[in-house]
Parts: sequence; C-alpha cells; structure tokens
Amino acid sequence: MDQPLRYKQTYPVPEELPELTPANGTSGAPNTLARLEMYAANSSPPMPRGNIGHIRATTLNFRNISEHGTLLTKYLETRKSIFIDQLKWQVGEADGMEFDQYDTPACRWVVLHEFGEVLGGVRLLPTTAECGVYSYMLRDAQRGILKGIPTDVLFIDAPVKRSVWEASRFFVAKDVASSRRLSVQQELFHQMTTVAMAGGATSILGIVPSVWARWSRRLGINASPVGAKFSIDGTISQSVLFNIHK
Repeated sequence: MDQPLRYKQTYPVPEELPELTPANGTSGAPNTLARLEMYAANSSPPMPRGNIGHIRATTLNFRNISEHGTLLTKYLETRKSIFIDQLKWQVGEADGMEFDQYDTPACRWVVLHEFGEVLGGVRLLPTTAECGVYSYMLRDAQRGILKGIPTDVLFIDAPVKRSVWEASRFFVAKDVASSRRLSVQQELFHQMTTVAMAGGATSILGIVPSVWARWSRRLGINASPVGAKFSIDGTISQSVLFNIHK
C-alpha cells in the first residue's frame, strides 16, 4: 500500500468549524430523538429535480431494503466495479459486492437509478453512529484504527454531533455518458444534502479527490478544506466540510 503523502501547506479554517466541538467525553450512541431524526429521512424520499430523463432517487436503509427488490445488491455491485475493479482500493468484497464496517443500520444509501441500472450513489452516516469499536470513517482514521488513512486526516477533532453527518463512497457509474455526468453528479449531491438535512444535519464531512475545488465549482457547491492532502491506494484525497445551508 502506498505511503500517505505529506504536504506542508496550510489552509484557512472555515467559519463553521467553531461549532464542531466534539463530544469526546460522552457516548456516541444516538438517543431516541436522534434515531427519530435519522428515520425521518425515509418518510418522504426526495425526487429528482429538473429534466434528467427517467432517473429516480431512492434512499435505502435496513428497514426498507425489502421494498426495493435487488436495488441494494446492484448498488453494492456497482460500488465494487468503481472502488475495487477501477480504483483498485483494498476494501472488503463478498459475492461480487463491495462493503465495509460502515454499511450498518445507522447508515443511509442514496441511490440514483434508471430502468433498473444504478447511475450513482453515496453513503451517509451520522457522526453519532457506533458499531463495535468503529464510529465513522474520518473519526476512526484520526483515532488510528484504520489502515491506509493518516491520523492527521482532519485539522480539527472529529465531531460527534447529530448536526454533522459523514458522506462516503460518492460515485457516478462509469457507464454514465459524459453528456449526463454533470447532471447526475449535481442530482446526487442534491439528494445527499436533502437526506442529511432530513436527518438533522447542517454540515456534511467527506473525503473527496484533491481536485475538489474544481469539482465543487462545477457542481455549484461550497466546501472548505478541513485536512491536509493524503493518498489512499494511490488516489490523492482531502477531507472537506460542506455547509448544507450555503
């Protein structure tokens, strides 16, 4: 596995960060109110905006996967084609599907699909989540329990707040035509923020490619860097913070 790259440049800390004081001395398990907010994200699934063909958006979780046939299976198969077959990430695989320790009942999978084919997806997890020794990816990396991701992945202490969710495994399928990729990316980001907001989030943390500034301008979104650049299996990435309301 490639060694993490180190960069000396620094970045201004965004104004939103003073609110991200981690509850390091408290339990990370969500209380009843938090669980209700998490499940509220599924009561009214957001639908695609604008004219983007026959694309549909579905928010999957452990309670509703039986209502959507093989959609979760196809979503995990597409993740394998992207992150294992294409990007060569060293992550979990079983029966042709990619998964890891964060695919739990606490997460939400937002999937864009058309005529039975998965076009894109993203996984959302509240920063209050816990599963055994794991919480969420960026916090676990900072705690030093994830291989391949440096412990200084964040400039701040990883937050544990209902108002902050983590996004991971954001992808657009390789078969999506170049003429549609931007629209699919924009729709996926819109659906991601809609679901996170329904769960009580005001901010989203995520790991994105190091060209995130160009990527965010293309999508018309605001993001602030909250960590130095580093390498995951040869891909240069960086942690960023999205303020949903901006």
